[in-house]
Amino acid sequence: MSAGAGELGAPLPAVPAGERGATRIADRVVAKVASQAAREAVGELAKDAARPHANVVVHHETVRVLVHLELDYPTDIGSRCATVRRHVVERVGALVGMEVPEVAVHVERLHPAPRPGAAQGRTR
Repeated sequence: MSAGAGELGAPLPAVPAGERGATRIADRVVAKVASQAAREAVGELAKDAARPHANVVVHHETVRVLVHLELDYPTDIGSRCATVRRHVVERVGALVGMEVPEVAVHVERLHPAPRPGAAQGRTR
C-alpha cells in the first residue's frame, strides 16, 4: 500500500490543516534557545562571570523573556542590553517560530576588566 492510499488503493481524503495535530515546544526548550542567543550576543565574558540564562513565559504563540547576565566593566550597558534584546528576539523567532514582544535584561553583576600593568592578586 502506498502512502496516501486507503483500502483497495482509494486515495485518502485530505485532512484539513487544523485537524492534523499540533507542535508543542516545551518552555524549557524556548528558555534554552533564549539563553544561547543571549550568550551569542554578549560575546566573551570575564573568566569568573556566569553564563547568561533566561526564564520564559509562553502563552500561545508568544513568549516573554527575562535574561540574567553579567557584563564586563566599563562598558556601554544600555547598548549591550539592546544588542542582547535584538538577538534574542531574532533567534527565538527564527528557531522556535514564536513572537517575542518583550525581552527584559537583568544585569546581575559587573566584572572589572583587568587593567594592563596592574598587579594581579595580593601585593605588599
